[in-house]
Formats: sequence, C-alpha cells, structure tokens
Amino acid sequence: MARRAFYSFHFKPDCQRAAQVRNMGVVDGNVPVSDNDWEKVTSGGEGAIKKWIDEQLTGRGCAVVLVGTNTAGRKWITYEIQRSWDLGKGVLGVHIHNLKNLDGSQCTKGTNPFWYATNGSTALAQIVSLYDPPYSDSKQVYDHIKSNLADWIEKAVELRGKY
Repeated sequence: MARRAFYSFHFKPDCQRAAQVRNMGVVDGNVPVSDNDWEKVTSGGEGAIKKWIDEQLTGRGCAVVLVGTNTAGRKWITYEIQRSWDLGKGVLGVHIHNLKNLDGSQCTKGTNPFWYATNGSTALAQIVSLYDPPYSDSKQVYDHIKSNLADWIEKAVELRGKY
C-alpha cells in the first residue's frame, strides 16, 4: 500500500504542475481543493485555515512540498511545513519548475522553503532534503520524480524518526 502524503504548493501558479505529481499514482495524496472551497476556508480566517490544514495532515505520513518560483516564505506553506515537522511527519521538497503547465511553459527555480521552518534553532533547510531533478526537459523531470518519489518519501520519514 502506498504511503499517504500531504502535498504543499503555491496554488495559483503551480496547481497544474502539482497536479502532474499528485496524479502519478506513486503516493496516495490528499484530495485537491478547488478555488471555491479554498475561498470558503479562507473566509473563516486564520483559525479556519489552520484547522483545515491540520485536518488535511491527519493520517498522512509525510509532507511533500512542491517547490515552484514563489513557494518559499509563503505564510501557509511555512505553516504546513512547520506543522508537519512538529507532528512528527516526514518532510521533503521537490523542485517542479521544469514541469510544463498546460500552456507548455516552465518557470524559474524557486528558493528553498525550508529556511522558514525550524527544528529548535536549526533551519529545516539544514536537515530535510530538497530534490532538484537533473533535467530541463519536462518529460524527463516527470519521469525522474515518478521513479524516485516513493523512495524520497521513505527516506524523509526515516530521517524524521531521528529527530
């Protein structure tokens, strides 16, 4: 049985790239939220957003942060990373900038979002892995992620057990 993962990503610019990863079938991921559902959640304020994120993390063994151009430093992505870590879940990142969106375009590589979350006084960027597929061709990037994601998740869960 595939491990269950929570996917964290910057919705508007990266939802199409994230959908490719989520639909690979390698990992049982959380159900995508629609624009309308997210608007309902956010209209309830910070407490409602935190509650929704916490509910999405329930039953997940790992948080997979799909890193696009502007993922790092976003308030709710940082919350998802920190909350996942604090709950004892594996955490890892995957650069998705070279996956094409529906328009066929790629984006620029984003910075490491794990600098914004900590384990005590240590930035998670010094602990967790952020994978960068070694290809610029979208199909090769897709294939690389699909071939390795399950192993990356297992390594992240194993690593988290050491802290």
